[in-house]
Amino acid sequence: MLTDNDMQELLEYRAQHPVLSVYLDTSPLEGNADDIKLRLRGMLKDVDLPGDVESVLRFFDHEHDWTGNSVVVFSCEPEDFFRSYTLAVPVRSRVRVQNRPYVKPLADLLDSYGGYGVALVDKEGARLYYFHLGEMREQMEVVGDEVRHTKRGGGSQALGRRGGAAGQTDYVEELAERNLRSAAEAATRFFTDHQVRRVLIGGTEDNVSLFRSLLPKAWQSLVVGSFPISMTAAPNEILDRTLEIGRKAEQKREKRLVEALVTGAAKGKGGVLGLDDTLKALHEGRVQTLVIKEGYRASGCRCQSCGNLSGVHLEECPYCGGRCEDIEDAVELAVRRVMSAGGDVEVLHDTEGVKGFQHIGAVLRY
Repeated sequence: MLTDNDMQELLEYRAQHPVLSVYLDTSPLEGNADDIKLRLRGMLKDVDLPGDVESVLRFFDHEHDWTGNSVVVFSCEPEDFFRSYTLAVPVRSRVRVQNRPYVKPLADLLDSYGGYGVALVDKEGARLYYFHLGEMREQMEVVGDEVRHTKRGGGSQALGRRGGAAGQTDYVEELAERNLRSAAEAATRFFTDHQVRRVLIGGTEDNVSLFRSLLPKAWQSLVVGSFPISMTAAPNEILDRTLEIGRKAEQKREKRLVEALVTGAAKGKGGVLGLDDTLKALHEGRVQTLVIKEGYRASGCRCQSCGNLSGVHLEECPYCGGRCEDIEDAVELAVRRVMSAGGDVEVLHDTEGVKGFQHIGAVLRY
């Protein structure tokens, strides 16, 4: 399991020696444990870090329990740094060696699978769930007063009086609204505490509509979909429905985001496109959301004094005059800096149909 504290540690870690980063798909489709370990040895055969390679292989031979669908490992043996995370979601297998943990694939996972809040609602309350990286991390039940449905008639025959059909119906609806209002207040606190990025609501159409209207407007804007489902549904069923709807909603949202980015960049307001302009905006502290195409890498250089990144080779930093060093992947460092500063990283898996966007851009703060 990868927590927010784990992610922060990886972002802040600076090593004096090379760090070996391993992303390994361990899903059943990849074969049994022996098949996967054989493939791992092939991935590590050209890595000239014998201590780290030994540590990684020893972990998979003796410590990993082979649960989940993927594993991420970071090792810097000279500094006694070793971290491993078993994930419920798949990753593309790869190996990287650099002077810090390679976190760009984690940004992709967090963008695709991070921060889902789900509320299953009925007239008596709600069941709240927080799903993160394909796992249920927290759940909570909010139950109000019991709503009793009675047959029409009985009691006083004068409509509108307590016990009459209309009076009973009004009472039930008022009670249901009161319950859902309490549930919406609890959901707001629950979603806020877990830093939920998107919300889905399950239940009947009427209950979903009422519950959504009772959420604060800021949270209403994060609702990406709804679906009919039983209040007693198992978490795995809820998760499957959540990810299915979430993926479709995310594709639409990403397209709107890129279209707005391209338009803003064309007008010279609110956005930039291309590696050089994006890295310049990053150095100036103007990047709110970094937008990159999945798998995009680009070499460049970094100033050893002020840290300025460039997509071209430079001997001298244009900002401080410091000496620049070549780096294999300027995009990886850009991702790291945006995440460290609390900004957002959007990883696009489908950029077809959006003219003007190639590989990278940024939505700007100003």
